[in-house]
Amino acid sequence: MAARTDVFQSPDYFLVDELLTEEQKLIRESVRNYVKKEISPIIEDYAQRAEFPQQIVKQLGDLGCFGPTVPVEYGGGGLDGGGGLDYISYGLMMQELERGDSGVRSTASVQGSLVMFPIYAYGSEAQRKKFLPKLASGEWLGCFGLTEPNHGSDPSSMLTNFKDAGDHVILNGAKMWISNSPFSQVAVVWAKNESGDIQGLIVERGMEGFTTPTTHGKWSLRASSTGELVFDNVKVPKENIFPNVKGLKGPLGCLTKARYGIAWGVIGAAMDCYDTALRYSKEREQFGKPIGGFQLQQKKLAEMITEITKAQLLNWRLGVLMSEGRATPQQVSMAKRNACEVATNICRDARQMLGGMGITGEYPVMRHMMNLESVITYEGTHDIHLLITGMDVTGLNAFK
Repeated sequence: MAARTDVFQSPDYFLVDELLTEEQKLIRESVRNYVKKEISPIIEDYAQRAEFPQQIVKQLGDLGCFGPTVPVEYGGGGLDGGGGLDYISYGLMMQELERGDSGVRSTASVQGSLVMFPIYAYGSEAQRKKFLPKLASGEWLGCFGLTEPNHGSDPSSMLTNFKDAGDHVILNGAKMWISNSPFSQVAVVWAKNESGDIQGLIVERGMEGFTTPTTHGKWSLRASSTGELVFDNVKVPKENIFPNVKGLKGPLGCLTKARYGIAWGVIGAAMDCYDTALRYSKEREQFGKPIGGFQLQQKKLAEMITEITKAQLLNWRLGVLMSEGRATPQQVSMAKRNACEVATNICRDARQMLGGMGITGEYPVMRHMMNLESVITYEGTHDIHLLITGMDVTGLNAFK
């Protein structure tokens, strides 16, 4: 397949750029240029072949896209420890990566929010020094094991468990739908101890009984690597257990960080589809004029840019609250759910506007559309996030 020329122009209908600092805009520009140079020319081919472009791991490390919430001393961007980036910069990075492909952004989200963040926040100093620099640089890839074959939205019912065996524990169980797992050197795994409390463990590639079978047959996130984590009497040293957290608040804290990145990321996919549809509507002629001149097509485009603009403003405000340490997990849930719904609808409308061309790899729309069918489900399904907001505003629990 011929490489596609990336002519993307970012929409900014309400001059949101005026709310950004020069540094934030520079960071966005560097990631946007990376996507145009390294991702756009190859991503359709990798998605068609359902192959993970392994070279991006080192590239994303070099670009600083891994762990911008981790202090500089551990190889991160310094966001939570001073001397580095803020949460709007992080959001803009995710937006630009997902504009390229949701699978690329997933790789960065998992590495930064689900692997590096818990090692930094819940881990020992020895764990931080051993794992974080190699993960930040992209020398190592990591993954996050929470979801199980029979326990997705209800992680508290997980069956994966470990038992004390002296200087180590014996881990048994399985996790599935794990991004990055087939290529990971490190897995942050959540399991129950003998008292039934959930704890986090760092499982390393090469530990006997630890395997990562690849998930095949996906119609979505085809350029992302997905697999399982299988633990058959795996001996994990006790020094690999997180000392600073117990219970579901551990994995849920990670998911809040990742959901924040998704809220920004999917708007990047929406922008790409809007930009593609707008350009196509001016070039494609039917009935003697460009299709952009017809009312129904203008309605679609007007609604797309309206929803993108609303999401940009919501994300920007959430980014300010995150940087100030004032954002709630419930606010993050609202932003994640809103952005996923907006992006999914925009991609579908753009696909219709492109007609038959919309299903081909000549344009990015169908790939984004298929990817978002995963993103709208992972890190908390659309319905679960609705109930999180519902419980927040009513004080009543509808989960049980």
